[in-house]
Amino acid sequence: MSRHTARLAAVEVLYAADVRGADPAELLAERPRVASYAVRLIEAITARREEIDSILSAKSIGWPMQRMSPVDRNVLRIGVLELLEGDIPPAVIIDEAVELAKRFSGEPAGRFVNGILAAVLADRQEPGVAPEPSPAPGSGS
Repeated sequence: MSRHTARLAAVEVLYAADVRGADPAELLAERPRVASYAVRLIEAITARREEIDSILSAKSIGWPMQRMSPVDRNVLRIGVLELLEGDIPPAVIIDEAVELAKRFSGEPAGRFVNGILAAVLADRQEPGVAPEPSPAPGSGS
């Protein structure tokens, strides 16, 4: 199973947990054959949720976490986690998150997710190093 498919499964489980006020691990246990990468994302986000939400809150000025759609909020959580872990190129992380947001919430959500994750990335870059730009949607890159 590809990482893209695993991220999709992780969004679905995290979204359902968010909306239901349920434990993501319990919902994960109800799903047959979930990719190991999806399980890892869900477990890591559950364990680091305070840290991740704090980062998101700092970058979404004027747009509190509870005001975000549950889908966008969980797509952003996955993106922030992957940026924190640093084992995937940032442009890939942002592009994947934008595509997931657009798929579930539409074009404006993709722009919102891109802006927040780009701001998170800018803070994580070394001083004096420009952040790696995310390709523009539809640019064919």
